[in-house]
Amino acid sequence: MKFLVALAILCYTASATIIFEEQFGEGWEDRWVESTAKGSEQGAFKWSAGKFYNDAEKDKGLQTSQDARFYGISSKFDSFNNEGKDLVIQFTVKHEQKIDCGGGYVKVFPSDLVQADMHGDSPYNIMFGPDICGPGTKKVHVIFNYKGNNLLTKKDIRCKDDELTHLYTLILHSDNTYEVRIDNSKVESGNLEDDWDFLPAKTIKDPEAKKPEDWDDREKIDDPEDTKPEDYDKPEFIADPDAEKPEDWDDDMDGEWEPPMINNPEYQGEWKPKQIDNPEYKGKWVHPMIDNPDYEADDSLYQFDDTAVIGFDLWQVKSGTIFDNILISDSVEDAETQAKELWEVTKEGEKKMKDKQDEEERKKREEEEAKRKEEEGDDEDEDDEDFEDYEDEAFGEDDFDDEDEEDEPHDEL
Repeated sequence: MKFLVALAILCYTASATIIFEEQFGEGWEDRWVESTAKGSEQGAFKWSAGKFYNDAEKDKGLQTSQDARFYGISSKFDSFNNEGKDLVIQFTVKHEQKIDCGGGYVKVFPSDLVQADMHGDSPYNIMFGPDICGPGTKKVHVIFNYKGNNLLTKKDIRCKDDELTHLYTLILHSDNTYEVRIDNSKVESGNLEDDWDFLPAKTIKDPEAKKPEDWDDREKIDDPEDTKPEDYDKPEFIADPDAEKPEDWDDDMDGEWEPPMINNPEYQGEWKPKQIDNPEYKGKWVHPMIDNPDYEADDSLYQFDDTAVIGFDLWQVKSGTIFDNILISDSVEDAETQAKELWEVTKEGEKKMKDKQDEEERKKREEEEAKRKEEEGDDEDEDDEDFEDYEDEAFGEDDFDDEDEEDEPHDEL
């Protein structure tokens, strides 16, 4: 039995394939091509681990470095077709700049992409990852290109918006199901056909069917026996009976005086007959459905015949995002292993370093605030002393001696 299990594991390991992997070590520049499509508006990437990290070298990634810029960079690999296999896309994102508006997603492209001219309209197969803009947009994009159309997910998948490194994983299964993970935990899953508009609806309303003319779908009707009371009609507003014509009112000058109008306490509103059950009610008419003649099942929605490039094609208002630990594989286990070996190790040390920096910054702010208050207090004391000196010089020291003033005779009086 143990032999069979070991053999199964060996066979799986042999069949699993890592299609692309990038941890941005030495020489990464030789594997990536920056786009120049936006000219002077194109932002530059730098190689950095950022302000806080677990390992200064191992945690280096691509970091956006200029505010309000477009960013474009991509790496090419051997084209693959994921027919009959899982497809896993995974990478890490760290918005250490407290991002206010900008993308943090990747795109995978077919092999005909011109890398130096990559831009927002370049056709891609999949777009996946976080996108943040203000408090209203904090989502994970999962967009598939199907027959030339980019399809957005119908579900709202929330992304992380703090300053730490987070792991994003997209898993496409060959049975047309999917899973999205953040930090190695499932946040969404389902069926591709249900959660994207790949195909037209399976059924449609029968265009030949119409509601019968004698179909009564009114649950309630006016009671034909109910009549309006004779004293019901009262005006909504009446002249104020307590109002009196002002004494200085001049009819010739001011016109004929009329008392102001007030709400009528006897007004009962518009009369309506009471409602009764409709004896002819047949229920709500439901439009018959038929099979959609334009619907054609597709068991390969998950499949992309030609995937050969991965890239970052972004706009950011505030720069500072770091991308790292990219993986494309046909094995979920590969992604889980990488998550444990890289992201889980990084997050612990990174959090400790950031907490320490935050504490140091807090203490520094408190010290600066205390110093500022102390200096303001000293300034107030100096101001008091200056005023006293001014009084002595201007009026003499004895001018403000109350006891002397009481003892002196007021000869001038």
